[in-house]
Amino acid sequence: MGKFWLMMIILILVGIGAGAVYLMTVDIAPPKQKVEKTLSDDRFPQ
Repeated sequence: MGKFWLMMIILILVGIGAGAVYLMTVDIAPPKQKVEKTLSDDRFPQ
């Protein structure tokens, strides 16, 4: 039973490592949509 949990922990760590490497190497384009929001003057003290 101990070998099972050891293999599960190793698989989880390998998965986390692979996900980190993927996120560091993939070129994700940022969204290009403009965001405009009007803030009311009530939110800012005078």
